Amino acid sequence: MKARNPSTPPRAIGRKPGVRVLLPALLAPLLVTLGGCASGPNRNTADPLEPLNRSTWRFNEAIDRNFARPVARGYTRVVPRPIRTGVENFFSNLGDFPVMFNDFAQLRIMDGMNDLMRIAVNTSFGLLGVLDIATPAGIPKRDQDFGLTLGHYGVPSGPYLVLPLFGPSTFRDAAGFGVDQFAEPVSYTDPAWRNSLWGLNFVSTRARYLNATNLLEQAALDRYLFVRDAYLGRRRSQLDEGKEAPLPDYGKEK
Repeated sequence: MKARNPSTPPRAIGRKPGVRVLLPALLAPLLVTLGGCASGPNRNTADPLEPLNRSTWRFNEAIDRNFARPVARGYTRVVPRPIRTGVENFFSNLGDFPVMFNDFAQLRIMDGMNDLMRIAVNTSFGLLGVLDIATPAGIPKRDQDFGLTLGHYGVPSGPYLVLPLFGPSTFRDAAGFGVDQFAEPVSYTDPAWRNSLWGLNFVSTRARYLNATNLLEQAALDRYLFVRDAYLGRRRSQLDEGKEAPLPDYGKEK
């Protein structure tokens, strides 16, 4: 599963998948109504809902500071690095399913076959993806999602949107995020297993980006603006035929 935001807690437990995954898209019109009066002549045109988004950002920051970050630190102290790497690889393998779906949806047939080969190799020979066999074998990992698929076919991104608990997004990406969950194998497992796997994936992802949080706190005078501009810039770059510059691996230990 592609990690979306280091501050993002696990998804709500106990709701039916169809409602849960489409909730961000269903909330978008309501947020437009609530935030319409927040726009002004000097407002960033990509972020007309900035006051509302900043409030949501502060809420997410409080959840991350008081819950997510302490849990992630405890996880890194207790779990040995080789096991953490295996957990990351396992969820990365599951995340290749929606990547494959979106490559085929964009008619990138060769890229989709590449994704299928990665899944087959890592699932078969990598102990369900715990070991990443495909990358050393020369089968690269790609990054796609349904938000990019919509953008590929000309759907505009719409305003920047900070989702409660889910983090940075846009109207288009919020809708795409819901669709991507239908391609995630975890969504179809028994609820007890599904919720446990979501929780483990959240902790693993948050632990990986602990160093990114430290860097952000040191480098950004306004963290909200830094994350917003970085997110929007990267999404624009990803739409440029996937020729985005790779992000640094903040989880890499020296």
